[in-house]
Amino acid sequence: MVKAVVGANWGDEGKGKITDMMATDADIVIRFQGGANAGHTIVNDYGKFALHTLPSGVFNQNVVNIIGNGVALNIPILMKEIKSIVDQGVPTPKIFVSDRAQMVMSYHVAFDVYEEERLAGKSFGSTKSGIAPFYSDKYAKIGIQVGELFASEERLRERVENILVRKNVVIENLYHKPAIKVDDIMKELKEYKEMIAPYVKDTTVLLHEALKENKTILLEGQLGTLKDPDHGIYPMVTSSSTLAGYGAIGAGIPPYEIKQIVAVCKAYSSAVGAGAFVSEIFGDEADELRRRGGDGGEYGATTGRPRRMGWFDCVASKYGCRLQGATDVAFTVLDVLGYLDEIPVCVGYDVNGEITKEFPQTSQLEIAKPVLKVLPGWKEDIRGIKNYEDLPENCRKYIEFVEGEIGYPITMVSNGPGRKDIIYRESPLKK
Repeated sequence: MVKAVVGANWGDEGKGKITDMMATDADIVIRFQGGANAGHTIVNDYGKFALHTLPSGVFNQNVVNIIGNGVALNIPILMKEIKSIVDQGVPTPKIFVSDRAQMVMSYHVAFDVYEEERLAGKSFGSTKSGIAPFYSDKYAKIGIQVGELFASEERLRERVENILVRKNVVIENLYHKPAIKVDDIMKELKEYKEMIAPYVKDTTVLLHEALKENKTILLEGQLGTLKDPDHGIYPMVTSSSTLAGYGAIGAGIPPYEIKQIVAVCKAYSSAVGAGAFVSEIFGDEADELRRRGGDGGEYGATTGRPRRMGWFDCVASKYGCRLQGATDVAFTVLDVLGYLDEIPVCVGYDVNGEITKEFPQTSQLEIAKPVLKVLPGWKEDIRGIKNYEDLPENCRKYIEFVEGEIGYPITMVSNGPGRKDIIYRESPLKK
């Protein structure tokens, strides 16, 4: 059985915790898209970790972890990440890297930095991890796959020479920076080959054998629906598809094998980077929620940037769950809201005087104003509660109101940062 854990919003929903928890029953966990530009924060018996490239199954010794062909693979960052978790006492995980994964090169990172500098105040809020230049090269067919490191040096040099002809025209004339040398890139690739050699595998063979053996495979997405380049808040999106459906492509499995899709939503909203964010709040109200949020404040796991804060957005979440094809919703960081007397929820958008509950295209989204409904708070600490019926009445009403608005079953409620801080719930929408 194949399951997917994906974000329904802007990313930062708490997917890492849900994947870490679900990985305890999985045989294989796969990262199928994205790169080291975003992270998952995980708290478990080993400590607190921010993962960027590693699948969240690395803390479970019986799990095989795969970095799929859809991932933007920054090899030095992957190596540092493996070392960092082992140094913190985690047993060395089982990791395989698809020979069809493509590599983030030093020039991708450089181009990302140079373009953000050029755009200045009109930048996309990039993490400067080389992701957009990487995916641009992938689809322009001038990327380099991991498997090519093990081909002849002559073939690889010829590819690098052809790539750099195009790169250096831009780097010298648009960015006014020094040209990239072929020998420097060949040296870089040689170093990458030595680092990655022990992990490389045709992972599609492994996965299809696992499917024949009825093993449990978990697809782990990065970011969320609203950062998808086709269906998100374009152009302020990421460069790879964040949807569960892409998991079949980014891992190399048949799409009909995906049987469960867990869409993760925060009990409030947060986002890193630029782009439309209708339910966003500001000032002291936002500062207080940011300070209390997450598992130590709402700051980007990769960048450390303060996250933009907002109330729960039913319109965006319904859309996010629909595009993901959610069979289940995991509702995270609910415990954070226990300090509030009243909790606003965005239930619609006012676009030029017309109220809609459907998520519009970006040009309409940018002028939308939130329509808020205020619900009573529960003013209690709910950490440690294991049964849904033991939650305060107003807390249960909040969950059930949100579920009714989004129309997808909330079957998991997270009320703390740890793997065991989860409440399972029988949703009426599952019946």
